[in-house]
Amino acid sequence: MESLTFDSDDLDVTEDFLSRAYARMRIASGTPGSHHARIHRAALSSVSVDELALDFEMSYSVSPLGRICLCVLHEGTVRDHGFQGVEDAFGPGDVVLFAPPDLPYTGRICNARYNITMLDPELLAQVAAGPAGSPPVRLTGHRPRSAAAARHLSATIAHLRDHVLSDPQIADQPLIAATAAQHLAASVLATFPSTALEEPTAADRHDAHPAMLRRALAYIDDHADRPVTVADIAAAAHVTVRALQYAFRRHLDTTPLAHLRRVRLAHAHRDLLDADPGAGATVTSIAARWGFHHPGRFASLYRQEFRRNPHESLFHG
Repeated sequence: MESLTFDSDDLDVTEDFLSRAYARMRIASGTPGSHHARIHRAALSSVSVDELALDFEMSYSVSPLGRICLCVLHEGTVRDHGFQGVEDAFGPGDVVLFAPPDLPYTGRICNARYNITMLDPELLAQVAAGPAGSPPVRLTGHRPRSAAAARHLSATIAHLRDHVLSDPQIADQPLIAATAAQHLAASVLATFPSTALEEPTAADRHDAHPAMLRRALAYIDDHADRPVTVADIAAAAHVTVRALQYAFRRHLDTTPLAHLRRVRLAHAHRDLLDADPGAGATVTSIAARWGFHHPGRFASLYRQEFRRNPHESLFHG
């Protein structure tokens, strides 16, 4: 995991940092006096979450980032924001797609405190699929589908920032990093219009047969200790993501990732029973080993599945 903090009153130094942290850009200030900028970044390999605070008005002109760039505005305003075909302004509480990966953008940030979250576009393909033969999944709108969707995405980003990236020992667990990145990508697709095809086609329904499901279940069982995506499972089963999701819904009344979580929960249960607390084993470390980064959430899932607390399994077998 990467973590860094930037703090400067020098506009040239800030421009240099932003160009290295994001993409080549030019910035300028329309505010005399202070040009104080503070930025804190925490990042995984495919996701970065930055909190920024500027006490001045800054204009920006940014080259294409190559990543999906989301903005959650806490305080202040963003004005004259534009990229190809779009001109908009944002205020406190707004959650927006700041720019598509392949387009430059411009605008003004006015005395703002805001969050910038960036993710690899390939993450979208791990949790969804476009029509057969289509290009990679793309977001087709910069505003959320609804206020509820925006709130959910904002909460997902805050959870990633506060409960995963805040603890390097947790964030550096491969399963946790992969699960957190996929959860963010799924939330992004649920929030913004996209080219992803959500309903199964006739071919997908034909492919969603029990033999295919058995291949998918076997792959999950064999790879539960590794970072696994829905796209990985679908490829192993030789079907589309939509066919896979339809098969799990039709035959098991669940989703592929929910089943994967249940398998990992069973492994965590076994490890808790076999562990020696006197040798330093803890519920938190065992949960993290199997991709569960939030202790309270893990305990709740564990109680639902095994009708006891994880501490009871660790200390009493």
